[in-house]
Amino acid sequence: MKITSKYPAFKYCGLAVICFSMIGCPSSFTGKQAGTPIEKPNILFILLDDLGKEWVSSYGADSIETPNVDKLAKGGMQFMNAYSMPQCTPTRVTLLTGQYPWRHGWINHFDVPRWGHGCHFDSDLNPSFAKIMKEAGYVTAIAGKWQVDDFRIDPEVLVKHGFDEYCMWTGGEGGNPEVSGKRYWDPYIHTKEGSKTYKGQFGPDIYTDFLIDFMRRNKDKPMLVYFPMCLTHGPLTSTPEEPEAEGKMERHKAMVLYTDILLGRIIGALEEFNIRDRTIILWTTDNGSGGGITGSIDGRPVRGGKAMLTESGVNAPFIVNCPGLVPEGLVTDALTDFTDMLPTFAELGGARLPEDYEFDGKSIAKFILGKEKDTPRDWIMALGSHPAAIRNGRVESLHKFRDRVIRDKQYKVYVDTLQKVVELYDLKNDPDELNNLVNSDEPGIREALERLITVAASFPEKDANPIYNKLPEQEWDIPPERMNSMAEGSRKAANKRR
Repeated sequence: MKITSKYPAFKYCGLAVICFSMIGCPSSFTGKQAGTPIEKPNILFILLDDLGKEWVSSYGADSIETPNVDKLAKGGMQFMNAYSMPQCTPTRVTLLTGQYPWRHGWINHFDVPRWGHGCHFDSDLNPSFAKIMKEAGYVTAIAGKWQVDDFRIDPEVLVKHGFDEYCMWTGGEGGNPEVSGKRYWDPYIHTKEGSKTYKGQFGPDIYTDFLIDFMRRNKDKPMLVYFPMCLTHGPLTSTPEEPEAEGKMERHKAMVLYTDILLGRIIGALEEFNIRDRTIILWTTDNGSGGGITGSIDGRPVRGGKAMLTESGVNAPFIVNCPGLVPEGLVTDALTDFTDMLPTFAELGGARLPEDYEFDGKSIAKFILGKEKDTPRDWIMALGSHPAAIRNGRVESLHKFRDRVIRDKQYKVYVDTLQKVVELYDLKNDPDELNNLVNSDEPGIREALERLITVAASFPEKDANPIYNKLPEQEWDIPPERMNSMAEGSRKAANKRR
């Protein structure tokens, strides 16, 4: 049975939509073309937590309907080949910096407020798309999940990263787990007034209302709004829409549906403020669904791929929409990954990229505005997951060279920790990655293999570690031996999920 929301799908007025072509089909514009560019459009980036395509009905999900997301897709661009990283920390720092994990160093997952050891996402040593856009004249806001700084140690760290206003779940704090671990009901949230529990309230409503209020107050200014949702990450919970939801799958579906409700609420506010047609919405997820959750696409079961390098773990649902700015009705096989977001935001908003950082991403602004028929990408890449290690008092990557995947529009390779390409798949004809073609003699396959081997060989032989000036250690820091035991336990963990 399909699960649908009792909340009505939001009605779009004159909505222009971007959709994307399926794998193997050429990128093409099939609907209304984009209008006159806006000098500094608003940018709203919505990042769901732990949700694969198998839970988005516009991507063929069978057991649920997401009407507001579907309308966003039908009125905009729906990418089929957009890569996140496999897990939370590598994805989020990649998004913020426009750099791959092998460059910014956050290759393994590391919960800063929970695990500590002086590690943090250092605003003095790392780029941030918010700082770059703020310098270009944007007002900036963030609400939801962060987890790469401890707000107890640096309460105003988000301002240092470039966000004018913020409303954040603190993350599970070491030494304060019972209170701080709550992100949904009775959430523990950090604002400029400090951190406190909001009794009887539902966190996702607080984050959403905060951003709507920010947009109301700043509707006459160019805005960059970042909404890294807490939903649908565990713990699985009931929602205000379905307060009686019980059991794993019922609660998971309720949480997915609530993300759709929140999207409808946000779009309704944009229309109320009369800024919908100058606000570019990008809607995506940080990685695949959790491994204990199985959905289906067009009748094919898909087990959640979080922390995995298979497509269900890193090929994220990715939708772009803005009436009159973004071409409508386009489903595309164009390539992009999360390193592209920082340079894309900069080009859209007329910002300058700082010269003291190296960026790995390429702007896809011209493509999403309908000025070009493809992105500048020949390949995309994903890597990183599982806990980091603590060595000599600092957080370090578990491997010298972390395994990774690289793909073009048809072929995908797995690169092992010795920097050797060990698997090759034809995703057009083998989307489940069952037939390893690395030893094939077929000329076309050999050509694709050599092309991707060349890409794999271009990376440094040693990955970076997180770049930070160490903060003082705290009494709540996790013992190093416990952290390293967790890390070592995942050293040889499988990176595939069928």
